[in-house]
Amino acid sequence: MSRLIRGGWMPMAGMLLALLSASALAANTPCSGKKGGIARCDGDLFLCNDGSISGSKKSCAAMFGIREQARPQQFLQSNDGCDCGTGSFCTGPRGGVYCLTPSGKKSYKRK
Repeated sequence: MSRLIRGGWMPMAGMLLALLSASALAANTPCSGKKGGIARCDGDLFLCNDGSISGSKKSCAAMFGIREQARPQQFLQSNDGCDCGTGSFCTGPRGGVYCLTPSGKKSYKRK
């Protein structure tokens, strides 16, 4: 009986560990949750299916093996031409760098 109890906790602990690590990996995926997943790369940034950019520190180009020339980022002072996915970003009044999603919302770039 005691052998069964001692040996019985190992599979349960292993299953619990597998479940916890799987949920941790899912939480660290760029564009996860309501962003709908990764649509494509915009240089090193992840462009999400909802049109916003991901706050991930990971490099999209490195993750998918894309070897593009690094393109210079344009920083504009007006809202014209800074749509997400174009490589152009707007600078807000307090120095925040963002792009505009298709719905018109601002998606800020991580510092």
